[in-house]
Amino acid sequence: MSQDPYELLGVERDADADTIKKAYRKLARQLHPDVNPDPESQERFKQVTAAYEVLSDPQKRAAYDRGGDPFGGGFGGQGAGFSFTDIMDAFFGGSPGGGGGGRGPRPRVRRGQDALIRIEVELADAAFGVSRELKVDTAVRCTTCDGEGAAPGSHPVPCETCRGAGEVAHVQRSFLGEIRTLRPCAACRGFGTVIPDPCRECAGDGRVRSRRTLTVKIPAGVDNGTRVQLSEQGEVGPGGGPAGDLYVEIHVAPHEVFERHGNDLHCTVSVPMTAAALGTTITLPTLEADLEHEEDAGVETSFELQVPAGTQSGHQVLLRGRGVPGLRGGRGDLAVTVAVETPTRLDPRQEELLRELAAIRGEEQPTGDVRPAHKSVFGRLRDAFTH
Repeated sequence: MSQDPYELLGVERDADADTIKKAYRKLARQLHPDVNPDPESQERFKQVTAAYEVLSDPQKRAAYDRGGDPFGGGFGGQGAGFSFTDIMDAFFGGSPGGGGGGRGPRPRVRRGQDALIRIEVELADAAFGVSRELKVDTAVRCTTCDGEGAAPGSHPVPCETCRGAGEVAHVQRSFLGEIRTLRPCAACRGFGTVIPDPCRECAGDGRVRSRRTLTVKIPAGVDNGTRVQLSEQGEVGPGGGPAGDLYVEIHVAPHEVFERHGNDLHCTVSVPMTAAALGTTITLPTLEADLEHEEDAGVETSFELQVPAGTQSGHQVLLRGRGVPGLRGGRGDLAVTVAVETPTRLDPRQEELLRELAAIRGEEQPTGDVRPAHKSVFGRLRDAFTH
């Protein structure tokens, strides 16, 4: 059988690397000992593997084309070796743990991580939107080396250990011959290049930490936990790579008057007993009153709440469209709960007048209006059958 690696793989002498790899994969699937255990197939498998090892390596291929013998003992002999990685490529489309053809030097330039900061805003700012200036501390591109990591005037150079491949071969003997596996180069950490003179500013990382000021526009209607995304304002990646995103998480501070429930607002207003009995009008602030409206004089900062005569404590008035604007449009409501205050201290004259009122209304000795408690399910079923 011919010992010419081109004939063994069935390719032309000017075949490119992809053609050679495809030819080897096809033959490896046919001749692998797990598929064809006969001695002749095993021997040919070793030969095509050794041939591929020569033709896949530019230096060995060039040496063979010049008439040399890279192994010194012919193909298929005891000195022949093969790449376990390429066998895995042939059967599974990728090397073990290599992610399917992901061999070679790993890039120095990579995308940076996302960053997160939390800020507190007032309820009115969360409701109607606001722009805030933020001071953020993130990694930014090193201006001394422009992200390259090398000192000015110098550049990364190919690694002498792996010759720029980012990987080195480790050979192990087996019943098939010598199995060659590829591992990341320890000298260059898999990058394929080394930086002989690192930048003193960033120590070769291509980025430094810096405090900067950003303006974030908080949209109307945000609530606790809402995150505003600022694209490419996060951490710059290694090697001066593109920055990740910055997320601004909103925390809404408690309000002294209003309590938020979704897009609705709730508040409680206390009125004296006499005002609840006779009816009154109360002036209440709107949420807009917390904003500065120097240029917009038409903004309503208060409104009149009508408390009808005979209002009981706990009575709720619902005011449509006075709540919080929604992120997708619309606006919630304002629910005002009336709390009737009963006086706890009376002077003699006030007590005299109240006793007189009680006598007029026949309430000097009230018996109380005892109402039955809510019936249970069984009680309602019983009543249903007895009526």
